[in-house]
Amino acid sequence: MLIRSKAPLRIGLAGGGSDVSPYSDRYGGAILNATLNMYAYATILPRDDRKIILHSLDKQTRIELPAETTLALDGKLDLIKGIYNRVVHDFSTGPLAFELVTHVDAPPGSGLGSSSTLVIAILGAFTEWLNLPLGEYDLAHLAYQIERIDLNMPGGKQDQYAATFGGVNFMEFYHDDKVIVNPLRIRRETLSELAYNLVLFNTEVSRTSNRIIEEQRENVKNNRKDSIEAMHRIKEQAIMMKEALLKGNLNRIGDLLNFGWQNKKNMASGITTERLEEIYSEALKAGASGGKISGAGGGGFMFFYCPNNSRFNVIDTLKKYGGEVQRYEFTVHGLNTWTI
Repeated sequence: MLIRSKAPLRIGLAGGGSDVSPYSDRYGGAILNATLNMYAYATILPRDDRKIILHSLDKQTRIELPAETTLALDGKLDLIKGIYNRVVHDFSTGPLAFELVTHVDAPPGSGLGSSSTLVIAILGAFTEWLNLPLGEYDLAHLAYQIERIDLNMPGGKQDQYAATFGGVNFMEFYHDDKVIVNPLRIRRETLSELAYNLVLFNTEVSRTSNRIIEEQRENVKNNRKDSIEAMHRIKEQAIMMKEALLKGNLNRIGDLLNFGWQNKKNMASGITTERLEEIYSEALKAGASGGKISGAGGGGFMFFYCPNNSRFNVIDTLKKYGGEVQRYEFTVHGLNTWTI
């Protein structure tokens, strides 16, 4: 028997950062994101020899462990171990013997939610294998708890829900970890034109979001006015983006992205760099009407809205910065699991 799962990565079109506590707890957050046909994959092969084999193809790491109730967190594939520990603890399965193989279509630090999406894929594989009683909201919330509480990984809440539900969603975040996912019924031609005009560019600048997110959290805790006001405007951006997409007003997308990018840079230092600013400026000169960095900032993927066939000029301009333009399409489905 073989159990597989895949969950889609996402781009955050508006509201990014308002899903991070304590801002979302105090003021409520709002995000608009869309999933892509880029995935995190997990494969489970049950074993009968009381061994656990964890194999990350991306990290080129393979470890073999005895099947125990709790796996020690020692810096080697701790994300996977944390998921296993929580599954065994919450669902009283007892020690499990299996091989788990994982890989993701984007590198860590891409800004496309790769870590959280991988958690969803792995949890989905365990749910398929063990027939766990987890609905979509349950699965996403459990993934959030594993990352943010069990493993103390800084970050927000949107990625887990995007990977689980899939599609284009307007998400609302409240205190006590309450989340409401509102799927948007966007006309097919609007979504097709959005995908055609949005150029996704991998800067191939490696970054870790931890420090940026921690600074953002501290700015809210310390009531830093400029940072909090920027987050308020980012949240407003998500509402405006939702209206523009539902009404098919694509001519507003670039301006809204630019509005969000200018405010995002005030949320914390390190979100942008001289190189990223140069890339952004040159993309606008080539015809893009707006854009932003994906995720917390500092590197990873950027995307630009390129109306009136300006995508070709923008792509030519981006070539001089190295990196790579990523082909993609939007997806309508989230987590998918199956057994062979």
